[in-house]
Amino acid sequence: MIDVNELRKGVTFEQDGNLYKVLDYSHNKTGRGNASIKVKARNLLTGANVERTFSSGQSVQDVSLDFSNVSYLYKDGDSYIFMDNETFEQPAISEESLGENAQFLKEGMDVKLTFYKGKTIDVELPTSVDLKVVEAEMAIRGDTATGVTKKVTTETGVVVQCPNFVNVGDTIRVDTRTGEYVTRV
Repeated sequence: MIDVNELRKGVTFEQDGNLYKVLDYSHNKTGRGNASIKVKARNLLTGANVERTFSSGQSVQDVSLDFSNVSYLYKDGDSYIFMDNETFEQPAISEESLGENAQFLKEGMDVKLTFYKGKTIDVELPTSVDLKVVEAEMAIRGDTATGVTKKVTTETGVVVQCPNFVNVGDTIRVDTRTGEYVTRV
């Protein structure tokens, strides 16, 4: 059991038969009475985001998770095929389970899979990924007084707002947490 005061961003816990990963945490102490702990968490089994409020002194069930470093191989229909770097097993993960993370996957990319009771529940991508620009809007000449941006499409289909100087064929670094342009590589 974990005391709710120990919940922090990234901690996984079980409650009511569901697994939750803490996305945000706040501890509020009023003048009298117990403190309240507000947690914004993602249900790892359904993908839904929920907000929970706990009173100080409550506890939640700790869970034992397994982790595996894998490389992304290819997409087969609506499944993404990975290869475990140690055992060479090839787990398949559905596009639904990956969610928005699927748009950042490139062949050969190393990611970290999280397993619970033999089932894949989470995929952890690197914080940034380098993607090649395959389509870009035309830049308007003389429109450089301010930080003007344009939309570009990358090799994986991600649409990113970039500065005007980014062209087709350039490689850009994209933050996988926010989907924003970081720099040109």
